[in-house]
Amino acid sequence: MWLYIAVAAVLVFLIAALVTGREARRLDAVAPRAVYQVDQAVAFVVEVLPDQTKARLTMDELEQLLILHMKWLHERGLQPDAVIDRRQNIDTPVVVTEEALIAFLLGEAENAGVALLDDVDVVNVVDAHLAYFDAIGAVGPSAADV
Repeated sequence: MWLYIAVAAVLVFLIAALVTGREARRLDAVAPRAVYQVDQAVAFVVEVLPDQTKARLTMDELEQLLILHMKWLHERGLQPDAVIDRRQNIDTPVVVTEEALIAFLLGEAENAGVALLDDVDVVNVVDAHLAYFDAIGAVGPSAADV
């Protein structure tokens, strides 16, 4: 009888160890989930923005700039459609420069109806939005680290 209990305990341990090891390996290969929420992003960016920029931008304009930023990222393949349980398979590093993003936002802001009184506001919004990405864990290594 004690032999059966010992064998059963060993079998249960082996099954648990195999399942745990398999899941740990699977989760290690999957990109971590960074959840982006527009309302949370706007609140974070507002907290970080300088007072001068806050005074010149409305909440709707700020949200529109953040959405344009997300659109820009999507066009470069950095915001894929299906990311749930997606393997980390980045073959070609994608380098995002703030200058290119700022130039895009300055051009698109007028088309979106965002009245920018000072170009530095876009720079401040981009810096704050990138800080939000870093806070939620959605930022990869910097180009100097690659």
